Amino acid sequence: MGGGLLIAGTTSDAGKSVVTAGICRWLVRQGVKVAPFKGQNMSLNSFVTREGAEIGRAQAMQAQAARVEPSALMNPVLLKPGSDRSSQVVLMGKPVGEMSARGFFGGSGGPSSGKTLHGGHRQALLGTVLECLEELRGTYDAVICEGAGSPAEINLRRTDIVNMGIARAARLPVVVVGDIDRGGVFASFFGTTALLAPEDQALVAGYVVNKFRGDVTLLEPGIEMLRGLTGRHTYGILPYAHGLGIDEEDGLRVSLRGAVRESVVTPPVGEDVLRVAVCAVPLMSNFTDVDALAAEPGVVVRFVDRPEELIDADLVVVPGTRGTVRALEWLRERGLAAELARRAAGGRPVLGICGGFQLLGEHIEDEVESRAGSVTGLGLLPVRVRFAAEKTLARPVGEALGEPVEGYEIHHGVAQVLGGEAFLDGCHVGSVWGTHWHGSLESDGFRRRFLEQVARAAGRRFVPAPDTSFGALREEQLDRLGDLIEEHADTDALLRLIEQGPPAGLPFIPPGAP
Repeated sequence: MGGGLLIAGTTSDAGKSVVTAGICRWLVRQGVKVAPFKGQNMSLNSFVTREGAEIGRAQAMQAQAARVEPSALMNPVLLKPGSDRSSQVVLMGKPVGEMSARGFFGGSGGPSSGKTLHGGHRQALLGTVLECLEELRGTYDAVICEGAGSPAEINLRRTDIVNMGIARAARLPVVVVGDIDRGGVFASFFGTTALLAPEDQALVAGYVVNKFRGDVTLLEPGIEMLRGLTGRHTYGILPYAHGLGIDEEDGLRVSLRGAVRESVVTPPVGEDVLRVAVCAVPLMSNFTDVDALAAEPGVVVRFVDRPEELIDADLVVVPGTRGTVRALEWLRERGLAAELARRAAGGRPVLGICGGFQLLGEHIEDEVESRAGSVTGLGLLPVRVRFAAEKTLARPVGEALGEPVEGYEIHHGVAQVLGGEAFLDGCHVGSVWGTHWHGSLESDGFRRRFLEQVARAAGRRFVPAPDTSFGALREEQLDRLGDLIEEHADTDALLRLIEQGPPAGLPFIPPGAP
């Protein structure tokens, strides 16, 4: 059985995904066969494996960091929110129904779709999660697990399948990550540990400080006092790294939106820059589709929610969404729909992806996602959409604009294309394009040809760079994560944890929890 480690966090967005990916990249560079794992993920950013399984996009990124093919074993339970109170449950890569938060976390109420959810509640999934982890540990030298939220969510501990629940069941050592940029990191470390039961505390080996700015020597007295208070080692102080742009689970603030606003746009190859506005629709999914646009020299990407923000855009992207009908209503309520119609009439570029493609059509029949029945679309493309109970999960490959292109599909809506010119699986009319394919813009040649058409339609003297490789840029980002671990973490101590498990004799910090 291979070694293992669980990366937990004091909060959501503390940096668990980054640290997990960084450790995976550092280990694989040392010749270790390593895999990522997250028992349960909640995210609207997802990916399709080659076997047709849907998993969290962050786990796919971590698999790339580990230089292995992603699989459903790496993220057996995925929750895709459809509202504040319910989510679609994806089990081993396939949707099994909608469930309320109360039902999933152990209260009354099962899947609203009427389907049976593998035991009905979150706790019943622990066996599946542990089986996946055991299979990975039997195949790889090391498995680096990512927790969710905080391990000290004592209201959810009884049914936990992603933090201390799997750590205790699999005897995994735990390292807790804290974001010092938010402040209060020492209190967060101490409080997180002190709110765990004695059996859980015995697995918490220590801490990693993330996003530190300044002179590390100023932090050292606090690190020593933390060790005195908890008896636990701090395994690294990672500096704040700008513009990593990796695939996050939920938040625009820490993913592309933050990276774009923090970084300086590379100068264009031609005379003009190209401005891209992405409509920040409700339940936006796979907004990572526009990462490849942001990687192009001279392309400025921003997320918008007001019609006036579309006026100076050279390209408007309507992205994927878990709520197509809700997004359509939102666009109309905010006046964005009318501006999109004006753009189309004026021959100004619009691109709809997945749910964004569907709402650009003429008609939507939805008895599955929103159960709204017959809904009139924006009418910018000759397309009619019917929502099917079965979700389409695919990894299509083809050719468009004279270039090879590949992507992935995740949708319930089935599109009937009634006219226009072919564009991937969708169509385009004038300067309005639509497709279900996520990730197509990561194909370098296709992206360049598409941007040439956008620039021509927008009247911009923009020229795509001839040598931008999105794949190479992603590898550079992952290497930066590996460098953070190699240069700023106690890698010898981390390796001992992975190989030998939790240190013996870790002290109990009162009061603990039941």
